[in-house]
Amino acid sequence: MNKTAFSMPPNLNPDQASPDWMNKGDNAWQLTAATLVGLQSIPGLLILYGGSVKKKWAVNSAFMVLYAFACVILCWAAWGYRFSFGDKMIPFWGKPNFALDGHYLMKQTFLGKFPNATMVYFQGVFAAITLVLIAGALLGRMNFYAWMLFVPLWLTFSYTITAFSIWCPDGFLAKMGIIDYSGGYVIHLSSGVAGFTAAYWVGPRLTQDRQRFPPNNILLMLFGAGLLWIGWTGFNGGDPYVVSVDASLAVINTHICTAASLLTWLLLDIVFFRKPSVIGAVQGMITGLVCITPAAGVVQGWAAVIMGICSGSIPWFTMMVIHKRSEMFQKVDDTMAVLHTHAIAGSLGGILSGIFAVPKLNRLFYGTSGHYIGLFYGLADKRTHDGFRQIGVQLVGVVFVVVLNIVSTSIICVVVQIFMPLRMSEEEMEIGDEAAHGEEAYAIWGDEEEKLDPKYELAKSKAGGQVEMV
Repeated sequence: MNKTAFSMPPNLNPDQASPDWMNKGDNAWQLTAATLVGLQSIPGLLILYGGSVKKKWAVNSAFMVLYAFACVILCWAAWGYRFSFGDKMIPFWGKPNFALDGHYLMKQTFLGKFPNATMVYFQGVFAAITLVLIAGALLGRMNFYAWMLFVPLWLTFSYTITAFSIWCPDGFLAKMGIIDYSGGYVIHLSSGVAGFTAAYWVGPRLTQDRQRFPPNNILLMLFGAGLLWIGWTGFNGGDPYVVSVDASLAVINTHICTAASLLTWLLLDIVFFRKPSVIGAVQGMITGLVCITPAAGVVQGWAAVIMGICSGSIPWFTMMVIHKRSEMFQKVDDTMAVLHTHAIAGSLGGILSGIFAVPKLNRLFYGTSGHYIGLFYGLADKRTHDGFRQIGVQLVGVVFVVVLNIVSTSIICVVVQIFMPLRMSEEEMEIGDEAAHGEEAYAIWGDEEEKLDPKYELAKSKAGGQVEMV
């Protein structure tokens, strides 16, 4: 009996451009997910920051995002990626090398069925958004030249260490079995602590700016927030590195948790302040996105709801109650409250991951259950020791990331100060964008009355600008 030879459809046959190890569907989704993450920064957070600050800081705030994104992408390909995901040099750092050679970029990546070029891009936009989030704590007073130096230094001596330790298979926390599905530790806890630490070194905004800092365009702010939310589909959906049911679960859990968090924050604002605040709703949205990130593909939908309620209430309490009563928090001027929305929400998500992570889902994501089991399931399956061990590992991760970022960010700020001031001058902070960049966000609709103010002309003159004849 003759047997018909099996043949692949012509469009699926491997060739030099599509080798047999590459899955076209996985590669296509990974590139799409990376682009969604990139859109969260450019233009998402660029617009959110630009609309959230006073009019005089709209250009500077947006430009800090644009510069950080460009600088990180270049530095990432030049040395950052191999520091973070290359061959092991020490337990928390890879060997320095380039990710620019065509032969290397076209080889299969360390995880997933797609080339290194795709992984470099995907991880690069993750690294970029981390620096963009740090910028949120520094808006309205950081010297732009100091920011230009801070970005590559922090990427090199902080982000790469955390990424290798937690995400690289050779990292010491990865070997311990830490659960960080998509960056609750690597991105959000890191950026929240680093942003708060850098804000301490840079110092506060002008007194009048701290007392009154209204958004210049709430609708633009909401547009940026919307891009951030929807872009998170790629943020969490891309981390299995495969088109799978786990990716689908991560996406739906992301949106469930975020919705629950936003609504919880909104209800708390209504109950205690008697007004539904759109700015508060955006804060609740962000804390929900951050909280679910370390757990997105390893928890059930009902756990995502519980996590959303927690992320909409606990950071609300730390921001609205503890922050206002704490002298330490009051001394540090964290413009966009990244400590609460990212550091606290990220830590919360990491700990809750250690409670609700499902063994079966961990096997789907990590390829083995190992010690990966939430405390809830450890108690139910009579694996109590493993459940408590997971909580312990999650807490070790929190401590490691917090200490690393306080130390590394402080050292970097001290080093930058040797070469240039971290803060703008008082005169530059009085004027804002025009003094810093010679540009205004809404020049056509500029407030001429402000420019006619003698104080404005005096400040502009001291800042090096030309005094206008009036």
